[in-house]
Amino acid sequence: MHPTISNKEAIFLALKQVPQGKVVTYGQLARLAGLPGAARLAGSVLRDLPKGTRLAWHRVINAQGKLSLPPDSPSYQEQIRRLTAEGVEIHNGKINLLRFGWNS
Repeated sequence: MHPTISNKEAIFLALKQVPQGKVVTYGQLARLAGLPGAARLAGSVLRDLPKGTRLAWHRVINAQGKLSLPPDSPSYQEQIRRLTAEGVEIHNGKINLLRFGWNS
């Protein structure tokens, strides 16, 4: 029998599955965590990650293929830096989900 894990832990475990160079939407992340329809919850969990986390939060984007952070924020620039380093191409703040989206 498996111990029950929290929604937060389920989201963390799902995020660990997303390979380098690929992205998922908040909705996909929630589904991977066994929480269909909980895209907002996934976003809240990621927003509250501790500073210096090793989780690949930068691989999660919105359903339109865009980065959700404010363009003038340091986190937006960090997300672009990390994704670009993994080979993900970003044009005008948008990522081609057909090319870089991860389908588990």
